[in-house]
Amino acid sequence: MSKVELHYGSATDEGRVRDVNEDALLADAPVFVVADGMGGHEGGDVASAFVVEEFRALAGQDYDAATGAETVAATLRACQQRIADYGAQQVGRERGRKWYAGTTAVVALLVHDDEGPRWLLANLGDSRVYRYGRDGLEQVSTDHSVVQELVDAGRITPEDAAIHPERHVITRALGGPDHKEADYFAVPLDSAARLLLCTDGVTGMIDDAEIETILRETEDPGEAADRMVAAAVAAGGEDNATAVVVDVVGSAAEATDAAAPNRVGLEDKLGALP
Repeated sequence: MSKVELHYGSATDEGRVRDVNEDALLADAPVFVVADGMGGHEGGDVASAFVVEEFRALAGQDYDAATGAETVAATLRACQQRIADYGAQQVGRERGRKWYAGTTAVVALLVHDDEGPRWLLANLGDSRVYRYGRDGLEQVSTDHSVVQELVDAGRITPEDAAIHPERHVITRALGGPDHKEADYFAVPLDSAARLLLCTDGVTGMIDDAEIETILRETEDPGEAADRMVAAAVAAGGEDNATAVVVDVVGSAAEATDAAAPNRVGLEDKLGALP
């Protein structure tokens, strides 16, 4: 199994409006996670922390493509169950109490197959994963949100989505009565010299052009994450802002032919991908 050297860094800030940081992050090779909690103190912050705790168990191990996909799916199910169990405990402490917690999750796991190493990406909600390489910046994940559905249907433009009153309403997340399936993507390393995982506290405050500029101008991934979050706070800091930046170091990141990310069903086990 070929080895890949990764350099990475992260940053998070509660912003200028929120009293509690409901975001959580994990940067511990070969797994990287960003989660944006919803539900307030002892709600959203607990839900996002559960995600990080569950995925932390994946750190420091090697995964083939099939095992990695199955492990990510199983870990997301475990997160869902922990949130549900915690919610039941909170409601049980006080009769008639209303309680809700949920969280987005975006995951990057380095996996290997017969063709070599690649990224397995998964997302639920509107936290995002981008790849940055020779061809510039590209959003890999698709937002699970009301405004994204409106954009996809041609009813509003991406510019309209940025100011739409329902721009924060998401359609998939961990938490709630039913488990929602994540979207999965396979991304060759030669097309993703740098990955960015971030919450909408970043993307809601700065646009893709500014994100790309920061990634292009800042060599160190930790400094890039710091700049990304600081820019979001400086732009208004209306939400918690979190970023994880991961660099692939070595020949895999130096190939000239960029390959497109493949959106895959979990049942494919990432098999037979180019």
